[in-house]
Amino acid sequence: MILGAVLAGGLSSRFGSDKALAELDGHTLIALAVDALSGWCEHVVVVGRPTAPAPTLPDWPHPGMGPLGGLAAALHHALDEGYEAVLACGVDALLPEDLPALLGAAPACLAAQPVIGLWPVSVAPQLEALLQSEDRHSMYRFAELVGARRVETAVAIPNINTPADLSALGG
Repeated sequence: MILGAVLAGGLSSRFGSDKALAELDGHTLIALAVDALSGWCEHVVVVGRPTAPAPTLPDWPHPGMGPLGGLAAALHHALDEGYEAVLACGVDALLPEDLPALLGAAPACLAAQPVIGLWPVSVAPQLEALLQSEDRHSMYRFAELVGARRVETAVAIPNINTPADLSALGG
């Protein structure tokens, strides 16, 4: 079983407002992310915000840890609930229709956007250790530590960081 996790605890500082609530084609970015993951996962959670169109979890060990804190919370929840892996994405990523096939076996992430990845629950202790260390707290560093494959995509996956990025997609 795979748990879907939308990592939504960012501050949206480059966007200038709550990016999760920005709309593309009449749908909020957070709803688009939840909907995409729900097509591949048995259950979807949103991590890092109190309200969302899916059940929510707080970041682990506390807010402000970036996407790794969201992924750590999702991995903890997945372990507690008997899931084998977590399929994670940011609130601002538009996911390719073939994402699970593209990623293949866990651990794997997209080379250009490592927040989009498939993580086995067995990597939770390594993520906890990284978050409690003085080491660099980045998705790239975590992917390296757990030996994740970095998957290249033939087509660039849009990443929405600014209102201009959203406008370029028609939002």
